[in-house]
Amino acid sequence: MLDHRETTRERTPYQGEFILEVDNIIKEFPGVKALDGVQLRVRPGSVHALMGENGAGKSTLMKIIAGVYVPDGGEVRFAGRPINVKTPLDALNSGIAMIHQELNLMNWMTIAENIWIRREPRNAFGLINHAKMRAMTAELLGRLNIRLDPEAQVSELTVAQKQMVEIAKAVSYNSDVLIMDEPTSAITETEVAHLFAIIRDLRAQGIGIVYITHKMNELFEIADEFTVFRDGKYVGTHASSDVTRDDIIRMMVGREITEMFPKVECPIGETVLEVRNLTLPGVFKDISFSVRAGEILGVAGLVGSKRSNVAEAIFGVHPAPIGDILIDGRNVQITSPSDAMRHGMAFLTEDRKETGCFLILNCLENIQSALITQGHVKGGFIDQKAVTAKAEEMARMLRVKTPDLLEKVENLSGGNQQKLLIARWLLTNPRILILDEPTRGIDVGAKSEIHRLITNLAAQGVAVVMISSELPEVLGMSDRIMVMHEGRISGFLDRAEADQVKIMSLAAQ
Repeated sequence: MLDHRETTRERTPYQGEFILEVDNIIKEFPGVKALDGVQLRVRPGSVHALMGENGAGKSTLMKIIAGVYVPDGGEVRFAGRPINVKTPLDALNSGIAMIHQELNLMNWMTIAENIWIRREPRNAFGLINHAKMRAMTAELLGRLNIRLDPEAQVSELTVAQKQMVEIAKAVSYNSDVLIMDEPTSAITETEVAHLFAIIRDLRAQGIGIVYITHKMNELFEIADEFTVFRDGKYVGTHASSDVTRDDIIRMMVGREITEMFPKVECPIGETVLEVRNLTLPGVFKDISFSVRAGEILGVAGLVGSKRSNVAEAIFGVHPAPIGDILIDGRNVQITSPSDAMRHGMAFLTEDRKETGCFLILNCLENIQSALITQGHVKGGFIDQKAVTAKAEEMARMLRVKTPDLLEKVENLSGGNQQKLLIARWLLTNPRILILDEPTRGIDVGAKSEIHRLITNLAAQGVAVVMISSELPEVLGMSDRIMVMHEGRISGFLDRAEADQVKIMSLAAQ
């Protein structure tokens, strides 16, 4: 075993009832009271889930505990003692590490360099000992059963692989409390099972884990207790064994959610989009499928299946040099997103932070950035009044929580950023809508609303391609399902015959 004392703190298992206690925390931002006297108590050697709709204040509280934000009031106690955490380094030194919902790795560096940044092992001359750092990384990844090359550049990794690197980095600090903010939002069920094995091992070591998730099934599988926030306020804490899924939803949203997958039978029209033998050498090969007006084609597959790469090629982000794309039976050349949009396509990307939102712009600017339809243009200028009215209407429908549309997008929660992106594309009135993980990081109430919105769009004749890592979503929303494996199509399933076993069998060929 390598000696990690140079790069990690020594853990001292705590014997008290609560390793982390939060009381009466208040936090305000311009125009928003994000937290209004909330509380949280986490036991050592337990998984404590934090639940709530987008904008409920979950991530804000975690960022306070992790030293990203400073609270306006209240107290945080660690191992029975008040702590004053003003920076992330303060939190790490205190024994608190956080895996953020939005990935924060440096793409131009290797996995090893990202994990040990500012903690690199040094040789006798004070220079970085790269050989030792590689060995330490290999051991850490091996211990977590993460099969990645320590020397791999982060820019070459998938979103799911980056998530696993973030987890390894957090574990490397040897903390007593580990905060996980939506750690499964970008990974498939196979990777979720792997993550849960890691969590159980950490729990057995006495580590207290705060787990933020919108996925009900995860709560009952991994969490010992849960706390619910609503609109920045504390609602309650319960043992996971004492409540049902519907109990938690009522606590989260203050209302009943009657139907999660409101799929209805829609008239299926003529073929709108057809892809023939699309090939991007070294990435995917011979991709052929079609989508008709009013149809929802679900796309499933494990990480590495190249689902997102196919979507990016069709939309012109990374065009494929081989194969054909036909719209309404006519061959079209799509070499850029502008070409795709001119042909009536819209594309919601998987990674809202890197390729979706313009974080430094406000909500209205983000929405109108995709508005190229003539209905919103007068004399070569955007009809600002019409755009603003429609943007406000869409924001209300999707329940985007923001003081107004002039708020910077970087100040919104991750889920509200996602809803804003959906609003942007829907206002373009697309004929072909490609959705890559449309409900990633979205709370249970908003998921139902977005699913209903997708169904309504299909009923209006929109051809929908929906990529999702959540099999219940694929099964619940799709008319047909296309399954991919390592850059190839492994099969198609009709809605009536599809189930999770058949999808996973095709995905893992």
